[in-house]
Amino acid sequence: MVRIMLRLAYDGSGFSGWAVQPGRRTIQGCLEEALQLLFRRPVRTTVAGRTDAGVHARGQVVHFDLTDAEYRALPRGKNLTADEALLRRVRGVVSRIGGEVFVHEARAAAPGFDARFSALWRRYTYRIADGQERWDPLTRGTTLWHPHELDAELLNAEASSALGRHDFLSYCRPKDFATTIRTLEGFSFNRRDDGILVASLQADAFCHNMVRTLIGAVLRVADGEEAPGWIDRRIAEPVRDHRTRLAAPHPLVLEEVAYPDDWALAERAESTRARRRPEDVGQRGK
Repeated sequence: MVRIMLRLAYDGSGFSGWAVQPGRRTIQGCLEEALQLLFRRPVRTTVAGRTDAGVHARGQVVHFDLTDAEYRALPRGKNLTADEALLRRVRGVVSRIGGEVFVHEARAAAPGFDARFSALWRRYTYRIADGQERWDPLTRGTTLWHPHELDAELLNAEASSALGRHDFLSYCRPKDFATTIRTLEGFSFNRRDDGILVASLQADAFCHNMVRTLIGAVLRVADGEEAPGWIDRRIAEPVRDHRTRLAAPHPLVLEEVAYPDDWALAERAESTRARRRPEDVGQRGK
């Protein structure tokens, strides 16, 4: 078998998230239909990070498997490598989805590669226009309109308290038989030259709804609904309850997924599959 890696971007506005759902238009569903058209058989994809309905991506990574014969049988044309032919063909069938999805890279992956388990970290951004003078209808599809200006210093103070390895149960929707322990490596807010606040979050992996819930929690403190230090208190006593609030999905973008060198891909995938140990919780900055 030949494992194929795709790096793609998409506008998630018109999709019910990444994962296949019966009767709903999803990115995975449309992508797999396109690949089935190309290879004339069902093709199952694995993704680096499942995105929610309305969430976008610039650097999503996907893998699927072909037989060696399927890979080598792709029409190459003149002076095209197998990977160049693959990219051309995949782009062609994916273009049928519409301009909402674009494939930036398609190639045979190194041995041991797994889009999900080989990843070192994922990075998301979240755009906020705080104050009506910053509201721009031309970017409303990717920006949260907040009614008043926010204190970036206060936002960053709250965000920094979430850094480290914790049980993030208070900030995610848990799945059966899955851990909610994650290592949050970066969480900060920066004001751009145009006045827009951009939150950046990086972690080894994110639980379901984790990014949007962390953003929602920090905004509650910034709006005076909770006292400073609330993020830390919620981490110390992990529980999902009525105080868990999701921020809107449309400003959220999966920007990048990072992987180790080729020789370390299989080792990274194996270590990631190992369940995170409860005794590792609470190690800040590690």
